[in-house]
Amino acid sequence: MSLVTEIEQRLQVLKPLVCVCDDESHHHVGHAGNNGGGHYALLIVSEAFEGVSRIERQRMVNAPLQDLFPVQIHALSIRALSVAQWQELQQKDSK
Repeated sequence: MSLVTEIEQRLQVLKPLVCVCDDESHHHVGHAGNNGGGHYALLIVSEAFEGVSRIERQRMVNAPLQDLFPVQIHALSIRALSVAQWQELQQKDSK
């Protein structure tokens, strides 16, 4: 199983409407401090984020992935949105 798939599967505990993880490691090959572990970008949309601060959302996402840091995941960019925020973005994009 790929690490992207494992990340997405572990985050199912948040019951996401959308959960898309992209491996961006190829953008960071040769960077200083790159001692292994991948670079990933995550978009996750869940009702669990409703009324929750941005930092708490980050903690909620990081918790089920904790054992993957720093060996398998070196960096994780997280965009965690509530369903209401996601719907608002979808409406803006459709105009």
